[in-house]
Amino acid sequence: MKKTNALSRRRFLGTMAATGMAFTVVPRHILGQAAGQPAPSDKLNIAGIGVGGKGSSDMDSVNSQNIVALCDVDWRHAARTFRNYPKAKQYKDYRKMLDEMDKQIDAVVVATPDHTHAIISMAAIKRGKHVFCQKPLTHTVFEARELAKAAREKKVATQMGNQGQAEDGPRRLREMIWDGAIGPVREVHVWTDRPNRGLTDVYWPQGVDRPKDTPAVPDTLDWDLFIGPAPVRPYHPMYHPFAWRGWWDFGTGALGDIGCHSLDPVFRALKLGHPASFQACSTLVNKETYPLGSMVTYDFPARGEMVPVKLTWYDGGLKPARPEILEDGATMGDNGTLYIGDKGMILDGRIIPEARRKEYKRPEPSIPSSPGHYEEWIAACKGGKPAGSNFDWAGPLAEVVLLGNVALRLDLKEKVLRHKLMWDPEAFKITNLPEANQYLHTEYRQGWSL
Repeated sequence: MKKTNALSRRRFLGTMAATGMAFTVVPRHILGQAAGQPAPSDKLNIAGIGVGGKGSSDMDSVNSQNIVALCDVDWRHAARTFRNYPKAKQYKDYRKMLDEMDKQIDAVVVATPDHTHAIISMAAIKRGKHVFCQKPLTHTVFEARELAKAAREKKVATQMGNQGQAEDGPRRLREMIWDGAIGPVREVHVWTDRPNRGLTDVYWPQGVDRPKDTPAVPDTLDWDLFIGPAPVRPYHPMYHPFAWRGWWDFGTGALGDIGCHSLDPVFRALKLGHPASFQACSTLVNKETYPLGSMVTYDFPARGEMVPVKLTWYDGGLKPARPEILEDGATMGDNGTLYIGDKGMILDGRIIPEARRKEYKRPEPSIPSSPGHYEEWIAACKGGKPAGSNFDWAGPLAEVVLLGNVALRLDLKEKVLRHKLMWDPEAFKITNLPEANQYLHTEYRQGWSL
């Protein structure tokens, strides 16, 4: 064994020991691994797909491993990441990369716009590659169901990019709720200011129509590859970079962007699964972009000893009414979560009213800390336990999040205001408004498939 390999191996084992994770190095043939595949203690060969935005920091977060390939449709946007990893082979088309480097790639990190998450992740999974995919995992409810199923069948290690699930705060929140800190929880309210950024700025445009001018495509951008499975439209800087989030064809709006982050702690603490029903209302909406602000309400049935709960999501700066028991002078931030129980409330991790907070004694921590969001995935790729937001967890969570966007569709708006949409997860359909089921998935452009 070369000295450098021995050092990297000892370093990895030391990390596992420090985080309390047992690990034993055994010969590859005992594990039944094929020739050419890495032993559990070797470094992974990782490829990044979509490395100009969030994908850049994703690559930095896994650079303890070998970064062997980088792919982005816009090489100017990805230039910083290319410079940081000069030994990695560069591509614009992920299909060409997977074909040419199939035997050299163990895992991929997908951080493209939402509408291409599923097709790229699925292509990698079908080749037996481990996958880290940014939230909200997929663009449609159907894609989330299929991606989780494929990952399970191929037995690959997966993780969705909702990094907060690895933090200690949500773990302590779970312990408080399970300890009865505020009694049975019957309502939860979650809100974000996105797509706004303060009073005068926005993160990305929503509530707007398609631009009519057609500027030239930058020479560093392959616009056809950016479009991918979506319907063809002319290039415009209102779509790329980053501004794609607010467009129906490319993004999933504020709910898709933030929902898998801020709803994850709620789902874990209250052990939520699929809702029985959901509904929505919003500001004016069109067929091009998500509305400026919306409210989506999900009704979840009882789960074991846990009572039914109503979960309401707000975006665009909307938020629930200020609780009467909130102390004078205390504020509700632009982004927050409020749990309402029979014995009190928890606002952003703090029990209210003050009297209940003073009398309650927190339980001793019992849920182990995470070694880190990316570290969980790397360890899982090497034979460790499944990552905290693996697709068996992330797929169902993404399904519920994306159901909310179905209820925001323009041609359903008036009907949704008159009815709750009843959801049958086993039959995979909305039972009382059949025309809504068309929005559980989308038709791909010719030449693209899941």
